Amino acid sequence: MISIEGGEFAMGSNEFYPDEGPVRRVGVAGFRIAPHAVTNREFAEFVDATGYVTEAEIAPDPALYPGAPPENLVPGALVFTMTPGPVHLGDFSQWWRWTPGADWRHPTGPDRSIEGLEDHPVVQVSHADASAYCDWAGLSLPSEAEWEYAARGGLDGARFVWGDEDPQETAPVANTWQGRFPYENTELDGWTRTAPVGSYPPNGYGLYDMAGNVWEWTDDWYARKRSAPEEPSCCAPANPRISTEQESHDPNQPDIAIPRKVVKGGSHLCTPQYCYRYRPAARQPQMIETAMSHLGFRCIQRP
Repeated sequence: MISIEGGEFAMGSNEFYPDEGPVRRVGVAGFRIAPHAVTNREFAEFVDATGYVTEAEIAPDPALYPGAPPENLVPGALVFTMTPGPVHLGDFSQWWRWTPGADWRHPTGPDRSIEGLEDHPVVQVSHADASAYCDWAGLSLPSEAEWEYAARGGLDGARFVWGDEDPQETAPVANTWQGRFPYENTELDGWTRTAPVGSYPPNGYGLYDMAGNVWEWTDDWYARKRSAPEEPSCCAPANPRISTEQESHDPNQPDIAIPRKVVKGGSHLCTPQYCYRYRPAARQPQMIETAMSHLGFRCIQRP
């Protein structure tokens, strides 16, 4: 674990997606954070010690998914599947497939195990799965503010964890998508899916993969609209938790009453063409029971 001294920083961005703003000064108390996302090897130790069963290994509750086809109400998870050619980027169902038998041991489906991927970040874990691991380890999931503060590595206000320029299309320093999304990946960064943790340079705090590779769970409920910055005062708000479970429900899916948490960091699927979110200010909602092939987590320890 790496010790992060507390302090203030400019959280958010006004340059990219609406839910990242407005920029506001935030204070964070000191904490310790894992240098990389939890790996398959580490998660396997937890499962071996506890017998834990992840949500992807349990059939979904039909009551939570009204109208879902019966064939989908089986253990499984969402897997990215490259398309054969160009598709409309407004329809993510073109490249995400509900895959029976996909879980953390079989991240892309029942025919592929994690053999050889022991040092890759664990994926196909829900928020409850990530929280259970942290509890077992005596740790916690970070708040959004803690995660973003750590990701910035001391570069307050910078666009990326390494500075303001983006080299990802020419000389990658993180695992993101190069090529035409979602049907061509040139693998300029060396990988089509996840990379072993620590494959790219760390940020200023010595933390790896705070941009790209896998999205990471935080413990904050998601709200698209955030309050405006407070009037200038003597003190920045300390580690604010900005929304509630009820606010986090997706208004575009009123029949699915599943709350959402904030995920941070982007993944190997991020690209300026579609998901320009391998930036510390970027954020995205994720239903808490959902497991996906590009979603993992890391833990922190508070005093």
